[in-house]
Amino acid sequence: MAPVVPRRRSRLVSLAIAALAGLAPVALWALPAQAAAPLYTALGDSYSSGVGTRSYYSDGTSCYRSPYAYPVLDANQIGATLTFAACSGARVADVSNNQLGSLSSSTNYVTLTVGGNDAGFSSVITQCAKPWPYTCWGDIDNANNYIRNTLPSTLDALYNKIRSRAPYARVVIVGYPRLFNESDCQSLARISPGEQAALNDTADLLNETIKARAVAHSFPFVDPRAAFTGHAVCDSIEWVNGLSNPVMESYHPNRTGQSSGYAPLVKNAMLGATTAAAGKA
Repeated sequence: MAPVVPRRRSRLVSLAIAALAGLAPVALWALPAQAAAPLYTALGDSYSSGVGTRSYYSDGTSCYRSPYAYPVLDANQIGATLTFAACSGARVADVSNNQLGSLSSSTNYVTLTVGGNDAGFSSVITQCAKPWPYTCWGDIDNANNYIRNTLPSTLDALYNKIRSRAPYARVVIVGYPRLFNESDCQSLARISPGEQAALNDTADLLNETIKARAVAHSFPFVDPRAAFTGHAVCDSIEWVNGLSNPVMESYHPNRTGQSSGYAPLVKNAMLGATTAAAGKA
């Protein structure tokens, strides 16, 4: 014979069970949903891929993508899923034709550094570094003319293409540092103080040209020149490699340049918290 439960106790048990049953759906509904990681595509040239850091992924390409490059550092910081499309040597056309495959309406962030190779900046520096009697004044003039007259329209076409493929992404355009402190310190690379000053002026022109096109497309622009001031080639704490072995590493940001120079500025711009240093030379 089953034990008899007093009516009052039975009623209390029933009320407790009903209360728990009613609370269960509320407790389950209150559990936070697992947010999907934002999608981030890093586009551009060697300054985006991380040349200069001396450590690269073995991905079967000659893009020299580095785990110490700012796109990797920033993706880890913000918990984003990174498509690392940037490639050493890329020009505007290379980005347009070969790097945009991952962009879609789901893309959250895009970063881009490009334009230096279009102006032939690397080959200009190489010419400047040749021993006397070689000079590079004509090469610098040619680069400046390209930046003024041709680069703007090519950037416009690329920026339009990026926006059409990633209509909701925050697109951050990233500039270049001034490389030299305008002193005569490297005996193996004969770049005179005057040539260094002219090359820094070209970097200024390149940044201002890129910035103008970025602003015209409502894209935030990250200007690294202020952050790299005092950390140029031959400064006491270099964030940029001088003439290096292998030569490919020369005149590119080193690991500290990527982590302390580029990464904080780019991350702030991606998150909509661009600092004054990111917007001013």
